[in-house]
Amino acid sequence: MTTPKAQRALYVDLATGQTRVETIAPALIEKLLGGRGIAAKILYDSVPQGADPLSPENVLILSTGALSGTSAPTAGRLCVTTKGAQTGVYLKTSAGGHFAPSLRALGYDYLVFCGASERPVYVWIDRDGVQIRDASSLWGKGVRETTRTLSAEGSGRVEVGCIGLAGENGVRFANVMFSYYCSASRCGAGAVMGSKKLKAIAVDPAGTTISVADPKAFVSAVREAREAIYDDTLARQLYEFGTAADVDFFNDLHLHPAYNFQRSCIDDPEGARRLSGRDWIPSGYLKRRRACAGCIIACHRYTKVGSGPFAASHSGGPQLETVNALGPRCGNTDVELVFRLNELCNDYGLDVSTTGSSIAWLMETYERGLIGEDLLDGVVPTWGSSEAMLALVERIVRRDGIGDLLADGTREAAKRVGGESWKWTACGGKGLEITALELRAAFSYALAFAVNVRGADHLLTETIAEFGGTKEAIAVMNKITGDAEKYCGGSVLEKRAEIVRWHEDIYAVADALGICAFTTTAAYGIDEERAARLFSTATGVTLSAEQVMMAGRRIVTLERCFNMREGLTRAHDRIPWRMMNEVQQDIDPSLDPIVTQAKLDTMLDEYYRLHGWDSETGNPTESTLEALGLSSIVSDGGAQAR
Repeated sequence: MTTPKAQRALYVDLATGQTRVETIAPALIEKLLGGRGIAAKILYDSVPQGADPLSPENVLILSTGALSGTSAPTAGRLCVTTKGAQTGVYLKTSAGGHFAPSLRALGYDYLVFCGASERPVYVWIDRDGVQIRDASSLWGKGVRETTRTLSAEGSGRVEVGCIGLAGENGVRFANVMFSYYCSASRCGAGAVMGSKKLKAIAVDPAGTTISVADPKAFVSAVREAREAIYDDTLARQLYEFGTAADVDFFNDLHLHPAYNFQRSCIDDPEGARRLSGRDWIPSGYLKRRRACAGCIIACHRYTKVGSGPFAASHSGGPQLETVNALGPRCGNTDVELVFRLNELCNDYGLDVSTTGSSIAWLMETYERGLIGEDLLDGVVPTWGSSEAMLALVERIVRRDGIGDLLADGTREAAKRVGGESWKWTACGGKGLEITALELRAAFSYALAFAVNVRGADHLLTETIAEFGGTKEAIAVMNKITGDAEKYCGGSVLEKRAEIVRWHEDIYAVADALGICAFTTTAAYGIDEERAARLFSTATGVTLSAEQVMMAGRRIVTLERCFNMREGLTRAHDRIPWRMMNEVQQDIDPSLDPIVTQAKLDTMLDEYYRLHGWDSETGNPTESTLEALGLSSIVSDGGAQAR
C-alpha cells in the first residue's frame, strides 16, 4: 500500500484576492476522516466566537469527501460548512451533483472562502490555477442562467456552484446551488455567500483524474458495496419512484403534516395520490431520472408540466420535503403548483422547507387575525391559494413588503408580529423550522431533531430505521437495540438515545467520506464495515469499523463544541412548542403519543450519558474530549472571543 496522501485546502481571501494552500496531515485524517470532519475543525479554528454570520469574519467552506470522485458508489457528495445566517449556529449542509469530484480532481479537497469582496466576483479554478473574476454581469441572474453562462467558458465539463437572487438579497434561508438543481439547503449558506459578494465558483477539471492507495483492494470493496446497495429494498424504490414515492401512504397513516402541522394529513386522498412520486410516471410528469456523480441509485427526478397554467415548468425534483413544504403544509394539493414553486425556488436559490414553513406560518397567522392588511399589500394568504403562494415566493426573494418579514425565517417574523404567533412557528430551540416529519409519532426523530447541531431537522440524523418496514431496517434495529420487534415503531421511549447516536455517527461518516447518507441511514448498503474498507483502501489510512464510527463521534462532538462556544446549552435542545403541547386536530387525543418535555428530558439524559456530555449543560466534558483526542483541537487552537 502506498504512503497516505495528505489532503489539501485552498484558501481564497476575497478581500485581498490572495490564495494559499494548506495541507491536512494524515494524523488528523485518521481522527476526522475528511470532508465534514476536517471542515468542522477549519470552522472552529477560523470563526471568532460571536461573529456575525454575514460579516467578513465568517468563512464558507466547501469540502469534498475522502472518497469523492472515486468509483465508490454515490461518492459525489459535497459539504458546505459555515456559521448559519438564519440560526447563528453551526451549519453543515450538503449537496450532490458533480461538483465535488471535479474539484477533487484538481487536487483540492477543501475550498475556504475568507473575508468579503467589495464587488460581485466569481472564482474560476482549473489546471492552470485560481482566478477571481468580475461577476457584475452575473449579479441579478438566476441559477440556471449563471450556470449556463459559466459552463460555456470552459474547455471541458465545467461544474458550477452559485447563488440566485435569494443569496444576493440576503434571504437568511438562501441555498447554494450546484450542478443546476442540487441544493445545499437550510440555515442560509447562500446568504453567507452573498454577503461575501461571491456569486459563483466554477471548476474545470479538463481530464484530470483521482487515484486511490490500493487499487485492487479498493475495486473489491467497491464491488461489495455496490452489490449490497443493489440488493437493498429501499434503494430500489428510490430509483423507481424517488423520495416522494409514498406521499399517499404516509397521508393514510396520518404521518404527512398539513396546515402548518395543525393536522396529520390532508383530507383529500386523490390529491395525496397525485402528489406521490408513483403517480408522476403514468401522469407524464417524470421526464427522466437523474443521478449524482458515482450514484447507482438515481433518486433525483426531472419533471415537467405539459399543459395548463404552469405549462413548461420544469426542474430537478421535487423531493419529498419539497412536496410537503409547498403542498399540504400550506394546504395545497395541486401537484402542478408544487412543480412550479419548486422551479422558482431552485432558480432563486431558496430553501423550500423554510419557504413553505414561512408561508404556512403566515397563512395561520392571517387566519388568526394577527396580520394586518397594511402589511400584506394585496396578498391574501389563505390556505392553498396559488396566487398567494406564487406572490409570496417573489416577495421573499426580493425582500419586498411582507416578503421582508418572512425572509429572516419564522422565528424572527414571530418576534415582529408578537402575540402568541411564536407558538405556531415550526422552529426548534436553534431557530430552524422542522422538516416534514410528524414528531408526535416517533420518539427517535423527536430526539434527533432536538439535538441536531444545526437545528431541528432530519438531515444530520436520519432515524428511519425505527419504523422497521424493510428487512434491512429491522437488521439495523437489531444491531442497535438487540430487539427490533420490541423497539421498532417509534412510540417506545426506551433505546431512543442509542438509535439516535448510532445514526448520527454513521451519518457523519458518510459526510466525511463524501457518500450519500441514503446508503447508510435510509437504505443500508454501506455499513461501518464497508465504510472502513472503502476508506482504508482509498486513502492508505487503515481504520477498523469501530475506529471509523469513533471518527464519526468525534465529528459530532467537535460540532457541538462550536455551538458550546457560542453559548448554546441543553435549553436549546428542544423541538417546536406545538409538537409538545398540542395534538393534531384530526387525531383522537387519547391515541396521540405526544412528546412531552418530561419524555424529551428522559431521552436527553440518556443521550448525554451515552456521549459522556454534562447532563445539566448538555455539552462535552473535558474528560470526554480527552478520551476522544479532541482536547488539543478545542482548547487553544480555536478562534477566540474578541
